[in-house]
Amino acid sequence: MPGVAAIARAGLPLAVCLLLAGCAGGQASPGDAGNRFIGGDGTAQTIAVADRKTVGPVEGTTLDGRPLKLADYRGKVVVVNFWASWCAPCRGEAPTLQKLSVEHKPKGVEFVGVNFKDSKDQALAMERTFKITYPSLFDADGRVMLAFRDVPPNAVPSTLIFDRQGRVAVRIIGATTYSTLNPLIAQIAAER
Repeated sequence: MPGVAAIARAGLPLAVCLLLAGCAGGQASPGDAGNRFIGGDGTAQTIAVADRKTVGPVEGTTLDGRPLKLADYRGKVVVVNFWASWCAPCRGEAPTLQKLSVEHKPKGVEFVGVNFKDSKDQALAMERTFKITYPSLFDADGRVMLAFRDVPPNAVPSTLIFDRQGRVAVRIIGATTYSTLNPLIAQIAAER
């Protein structure tokens, strides 16, 4: 009969795999209905203008310690990306997000990250690694995410595009790509 230490060592790889799989979702607990995290495949959902919703107040402190309110970006298109340094798909899409943030800034488009349930030091290290220049709210306890109940991101990574009126116009659950995100940003930026 194996000892407790042997069972614990055998379970460690399984626990690591489950943590990484949880990056894109997984099943939520039964009491979590309405805010379920699901596996994301990067599919984009464009929301008709008449059906767009605003979110509750989104504010907090950035990873570098500055206050940030999403409401301060009203009048601009805002791409909000939910990410964590422990999430492999987040790391994979980081260069694309940075590139798009630079390309679309002259068109009145801003990017904001929401660093979710992460270590501040590891999140800052990831920003340095990928030379991320846009701000990210530090959401270690998941409170910022609560503002998105009506249009929940549901996976990490996820990306929301807000129109100039501060309403969610596009939701992408899971990692995204340049070829998916670029035309969606352009489409929402072209709206008047």
